[in-house]
Amino acid sequence: MAFCGLLIAVPIWAEPREDAFPDQQFQEAQPQITPPKYKPKSVVHRVDPAVQLRHNLRDKINSRLVGIVSEGTDETVDMAFALTAQSEHDGLRLLPIAGAGASQNAEDVILTRGIDFGIVQTDVLDEIKRYPPFPGVEKYLQYITKLYDRQVQILAGPDIRSIDDLRGKKVNFGLQDSGTYMTATTIFEVLRVEPDVTKLPHPLALDKLRREEISALVYVATKPSRLFQDIRPDENLHFLPITGSLPTHYSAITITSDDYPELVSQDAPVKTVEVGTALVAYNWPTNSERYQRVNHFVQAFFAHVKDIQASHPKWHQFDITSSVSGWARFPAAEQWLKKAGLAPEESRTTVVVQLDTKRRESLFEDFQRELLFREFATYQKEHRQTIVAYRDDH
Repeated sequence: MAFCGLLIAVPIWAEPREDAFPDQQFQEAQPQITPPKYKPKSVVHRVDPAVQLRHNLRDKINSRLVGIVSEGTDETVDMAFALTAQSEHDGLRLLPIAGAGASQNAEDVILTRGIDFGIVQTDVLDEIKRYPPFPGVEKYLQYITKLYDRQVQILAGPDIRSIDDLRGKKVNFGLQDSGTYMTATTIFEVLRVEPDVTKLPHPLALDKLRREEISALVYVATKPSRLFQDIRPDENLHFLPITGSLPTHYSAITITSDDYPELVSQDAPVKTVEVGTALVAYNWPTNSERYQRVNHFVQAFFAHVKDIQASHPKWHQFDITSSVSGWARFPAAEQWLKKAGLAPEESRTTVVVQLDTKRRESLFEDFQRELLFREFATYQKEHRQTIVAYRDDH
């Protein structure tokens, strides 16, 4: 507690006892003697040194601790290890928390004590925008940056050749309200295919698929996924292509034999789609202690992007300047990008910001080529007219 260890002087404003001077005659006989004035007494509350030490340790540990929630903890553990390894950010600790579901994770960032950040799919953010848990949710939930993409992977048995074949068949969408469940629900509804949905954990669903108790499973994860690593060619399981007109937050991608040598032949890549993820944060008041903690994390995250990317191939994908449509960027993140000379992307679909190359090379060196490549790839995928905006950030 903040007051532990202080010596607190507590004045005692007690009234004089009635029997302090009982003899009125004594006072009259001795007029030269006056009653002494009563002064407040100081009371010292001594704190047990062991209690004081425990409180000091608690305050030190929590002063740079921030919590992050996600579906599973693989990606957040990668991030935590990369950040805590940096000596100049000594004391910063990221506490990974396994979430209960995609939409619940976003609500946890907004409402749950001890959680400052979350990793949430962009289609889930769109769903929250359409059906907010309370009015003005965007004032409390903001994003730091768009992260990597996750691919929609539909694995089916030998008798299923297309998504249309899954009408009325048992298809596992994963646990209720998980990112996979929400994405699968959206895609199947848009394609007007109504399967018999199961809500099993993915490893259990794979076991049931092998035993032909279900016809297919949907899994949204970065490829190659560990879930599919042990599948043998003689099991006759295969990925289904996803085509058709889907919402704009789903981008076309291909699953190749490089991803799954035992599942995909070199001459028959499988078309599918991917969905983005975002690092989101609670919008703490700027003068609060929690804002300072979040700001400290943001500075460390951006300063050590390359260290984080080195931890796993999926981290190589993301562009820290990318925006998340319909949401505001956390102010500390916006300020860092501008200070670094990296102009935040103003609109993912209509504006390509041309960056100051010289300043960018001095700060990010080999990271520049990857950023420019992703901007060009985005342009090719979207086939939309772009407006090139020239911007000089000082």
